[in-house]
Amino acid sequence: MATQADDGMTSRAEAAAEGTECGNAGSEAGPSGRSTLLVDKHKSYIKSLDNDTATLDYQLTEHLRMSGVYWGLTAMDLMHCLHEMDSERVVKWVMSCQHKNGAFGGNRDHDAHLLYTLSAVQILALYDKLDLLDGKKIAAYVVSLQQEDGSFAGDEFGEIDTRFSYAAILCLSLLNKLHSINVPRAVDYIMQCQNFDGGFGVAPGLESHAGQIFCCVASLALTGSLHRLDRDLLGWWLAERQVKEGGLNGRPEKLPDVCYSWWVLSSLVIMDRVHWIDQKALQRFILDCQDEERGGISDRPDDMVDVFHTYFGVAGLSLLGYPGLKAIDPAYALPIDVVEKIVRSRRTES
Repeated sequence: MATQADDGMTSRAEAAAEGTECGNAGSEAGPSGRSTLLVDKHKSYIKSLDNDTATLDYQLTEHLRMSGVYWGLTAMDLMHCLHEMDSERVVKWVMSCQHKNGAFGGNRDHDAHLLYTLSAVQILALYDKLDLLDGKKIAAYVVSLQQEDGSFAGDEFGEIDTRFSYAAILCLSLLNKLHSINVPRAVDYIMQCQNFDGGFGVAPGLESHAGQIFCCVASLALTGSLHRLDRDLLGWWLAERQVKEGGLNGRPEKLPDVCYSWWVLSSLVIMDRVHWIDQKALQRFILDCQDEERGGISDRPDDMVDVFHTYFGVAGLSLLGYPGLKAIDPAYALPIDVVEKIVRSRRTES
C-alpha cells in the first residue's frame, strides 16, 4: 500500500526524491525525439501564464483560477522550482478569495466551492501557510455539505459527485479535522458508487471512470478503508486503460490522455498494482506530449498545451520515479516532503 492512514494523514515510508536544482531532470528516450523532461521550458511556460491575461484562454478559465494556480505551483515544486514564484503575492491572492464562512471561490468575487477550497488549502500547504486558516470554520463549511447518505454537495446549490467526497476528505485531512464529518457514512456512500467491473462512478449506478476511481480510491486510502476494495478486480480494469501508444484512457474505447497518467497511475500506486502496466511506455507517451518550443504538456502529442495537463504529466512522471523530480503522494496530490512536514508539525503539537 502506497498510502496509509494515520489519523487521516499519510505515513508513507519512502523519502522524497533526492533534491536537484531547478532544470536538472533526467532523460528517457521517447519515440518522436522528445527524450527528456524539458524542465526549463515548462518552468517558463508556467511562469508566463499570469502574464497572458488578455488571451481568450485566460478569460475562459477565470472561474477556476484557484485550481489552475494549484496545478502550476505543484508542478513547479515537483521540478524543484517553487522558489522562483512570488510566494507573498500568491498567498495574498489566495486569501483574497476566501469567504466569511471560511470557504474559497475559484477567483476573487466568485462563489465558494468545495473544489476551490481544497485547492486553496493545498496551495497554502505548499507554502507552509496553513496557520493562516481557521480550521474550525472551514471544517464547519465542509460538514454543512455532507448529506444524510454520506455524500457531499460541492456547494450550496447541491450537486453531488464523488469528486466532492474526495475534496472534503482531503481538505479535512490536511487540516487535521477529518473527525468533523461522519467518516463511516462517507465511506459507505463511496462504496455504493462501485460498479460490477470494480470501478467507481460519479454517483451510484453511473459509469466507471478513471477520474472518479482516483477520487474514491484516494478517499478510501485517507480514511484507512482500502480493505473494502477488491484490488485485483479494480487493478485489472485500470490496467486495461493502457493503449498501444503507451498512454492511458479514462474509459474503454477512448483515446489516451496525459491526465490519466495521474488518475489511473495514482490509483494503481495506492493499491500496489502499478507493475501491471508498462511504465516505460507510459513515460515515453508523457514525454512525447511536451511542446518543445513553448513548454508545457498537452493531452496528446502535438496538441495545444495547458497547465492542467502540464501538472498531471509532471505528476505522472513523479509517480513513475522520473529522475530529478520530487516524489508525490498519490492520495494527497502534494509532494511527499510537504505532507511529511504537516505530519511532523502535528506530532510536535500533540
